[in-house]
Amino acid sequence: MTTEKLQLYKCNVCGNLVQVILPGAGELVCCGQPMELLTPRIEENNDFAEKHTPVIETGEQGRFVRIKFHPMEQSHYIQFIEVYPKDKNTLHLKYLKPGDTAEFDITNFEKEVEAIELCNIHGLWEGK
Repeated sequence: MTTEKLQLYKCNVCGNLVQVILPGAGELVCCGQPMELLTPRIEENNDFAEKHTPVIETGEQGRFVRIKFHPMEQSHYIQFIEVYPKDKNTLHLKYLKPGDTAEFDITNFEKEVEAIELCNIHGLWEGK
């Protein structure tokens, strides 16, 4: 098995989340078990996706990644938003907590970026 830069792996025993900084060969293991590769869900045309897919918007206030319709409650919230260019040579990360607004100001970041977000219940989602 070979990993790729910025892949996310989750331990299904303890919940650790690991991101690959430098790719390599071998299996990622935690708590004595192989870690699960998280594959982001990509835009689907339904209400569920609308609540989870990061959207990049430009307006008078700047440029933002937003998850518009997602709750930010103690039991259900967006844990983080990550933004990176296609070459994945730069990474911007914003951690969120219940009660926060699910948005990330990316006004001064690269022009063309991709974004992912992690919902504590529904997993990883991607938007372009």
